[in-house]
Formats: sequence, structure tokens, C-alpha cells
Amino acid sequence: MFQVRIHGRGGQGVVTGAEMMSIAAFQGGRHAQAFPSFGSERTGAPVVAFCRMDDKEIRLREPIMQPDAIIIQDPTLLHQVDVFSGLKKDGFILINTIRSFEELGIGEFIKGFPSDHLLTVPASELAMKHVGRAVPNVPLLGAFAALCKLISLAAVQSAIDEKFKGAVALGNKAAAAEAYNTVMSQKTEETHHA
Repeated sequence: MFQVRIHGRGGQGVVTGAEMMSIAAFQGGRHAQAFPSFGSERTGAPVVAFCRMDDKEIRLREPIMQPDAIIIQDPTLLHQVDVFSGLKKDGFILINTIRSFEELGIGEFIKGFPSDHLLTVPASELAMKHVGRAVPNVPLLGAFAALCKLISLAAVQSAIDEKFKGAVALGNKAAAAEAYNTVMSQKTEETHHA
């Protein structure tokens, strides 16, 4: 089973992001489950959502305490909430930011993690460019597909079509594709430099 915990703030589409991830996993032939951690759902308040994916039926229902991957939609949470709690030492970290892990002040923490499991993506900027709103959830989903290889870009695009219609769906699909392609080209460059 692969477990993902998504941290963000109210209004950033955290819960929708987890739902779309589970739809994409399901469309890829996996069993999936997504659910929010209920608390203060005010705009700007810290929000957590979870997604589990497995090749067999998922019976667990509790919050994810030891995630395989963490997606951080708002880097201001890094020093406010223990976003890395329980993360496995070979886990994946995906952060919505234009800054490096060192610039974010977490360079020491990430020592020992596989470098190809660590990623920052300017998801808010991509969302602004393609959708006109700085909601980072969909570009992060595209980046996650490229980072972890558990869901395909096609499945992400299909999940977007289930959630959105018209111009919003098209913009989100473009944002997810650009995030995915950016990550894939970075991975290709790293392979050539290694």
C-alpha cells in the first residue's frame, strides 16, 4: 500500500487534490481511498487530506501516520505544522515552491533521503498561468505522477475531467501536463548528468 498525506490551507483544494489522486489511481486499475482530516475548514487554516493506493482492497480507515509521500501545498506550513511527522526515510517530498529545500530551511532534515524522491514545483504559478487562480492542487498532482510513477498523466487528465468542466478543466489539464513534463525533463537531465 502506498499512502500520501497532503498538507495545505483551506481554499487551496487540498481535499479535491486527494480525491482526484484517488480517481486517477482507480482509473489506473488500483484500489484507492481519499479522505480529509476534519478540523477548522476556514480559508487559510491548515488542512490535511489523505490518499491510499493499493493493488488490493483497502480496509484501513484511520488517518495516515506513516506516509510514503508528503505533498505540501503551502510552504509557510513547514515551520508551523509538523508536516514531516512519520514520513518514511525513503519517502517522497513534493513542495509547492520556487525555492530550494535549503532556501526553505529544511536542508538538514532531508539529508539521507534519496535525492530523486525530493521535488519542488512552482504549482501556484502554473495554476495562475493556466487557470487564472493560484490553486496548486492540480499541478502538484501532475508533478506527483511524474515523481512517484504510481498514477499516469492520462489518469490525472481523466480525473480532472471528472471534477471540472469547460475552460476550467482545460486549464487544469494544461497545468497538470506542464508540471508533469517539467518534472520528467528534470529527471532526464539528472540522468544525463549522473
